[in-house]
Amino acid sequence: MSRLFAAPLLALALAIPLAALPASVHAQIQPRAYAPDDLWTLTPAEQRRVIELEYREQSRGRQIPDDQLRFYLDQVRLSRWTFSQIKSDIAKSLHGPGPGQPPPGPGPGMQTARCESTDGRSRTCGMPWRGPSRLTRQLSNAACIEGRSWFNGNGRVIVTSGCRAEFQARSTGPVGAQWTTLRCESVGGRYASCGHGIVGRAQLLRQLSNGRCVENVNFGVRNRQLWVSNGCRGDFRVQVVGGFGDDYSVTCSSRGGYTTCAWDARRGRPQLLQQLSAVGCREGIGWGYEASRGLWVNHGCSARFGPR
Repeated sequence: MSRLFAAPLLALALAIPLAALPASVHAQIQPRAYAPDDLWTLTPAEQRRVIELEYREQSRGRQIPDDQLRFYLDQVRLSRWTFSQIKSDIAKSLHGPGPGQPPPGPGPGMQTARCESTDGRSRTCGMPWRGPSRLTRQLSNAACIEGRSWFNGNGRVIVTSGCRAEFQARSTGPVGAQWTTLRCESVGGRYASCGHGIVGRAQLLRQLSNGRCVENVNFGVRNRQLWVSNGCRGDFRVQVVGGFGDDYSVTCSSRGGYTTCAWDARRGRPQLLQQLSAVGCREGIGWGYEASRGLWVNHGCSARFGPR
């Protein structure tokens, strides 16, 4: 008898329209975005499609912001980000950390927290550390400039004017280190290095190039110098120990006779960086430096000098 009742009940269950199922069931049976973890093996159009689909699924139908999509495509192309990394980053951007949990970061002592100004509105974000913060990754097309579109507080960050970025705790740095602002530009996509005696990491204050400046992709600190490449141009905040972070130089020209030029003695003895005259500039003859007289040129030498 039970079998006679079972058959009609089974048929009735199969006949229930899918639309009548609860929304929670729908969410479970919707197909998820599929892509190989090595996204760079796909065409740019396929990369865009799976990233857009993953964002829609995690955001319950919302469209991914254009600047965030471009950022992910750049990371796949330049940094070989995997699909797993992008899914994790999307989740962090949409939902943030769980209750009472710090946001995920690259490791102990290197926590990263995101703060975003949407639709140009101001937003205050509590940071999972005490003290000041520093910008480590700009996510928006809108410029993130400290003091203009983002502001530091004790354990909090305020963003406005469309600035969207990730932040880390700002280290006090080694004893004797001084903060300074340094402009460094990759012209024509070429590699360039700027400054001397730089320690720690560089903080992007203002992006001057159309192309995005991404730390460890097209800018960073290496051998105590700030470096940029692939068209990144910007103003950076760096810590300097035992030197000066700017590209200090002096142009000194002799119009046939002996000429002295002002030189900051705190920077030590100068060296010839670039000869500007057709006449040769030989140290001791065409140019020289003495503590009592400063930097001098002679016999038509014209050149640019900088710290050793």
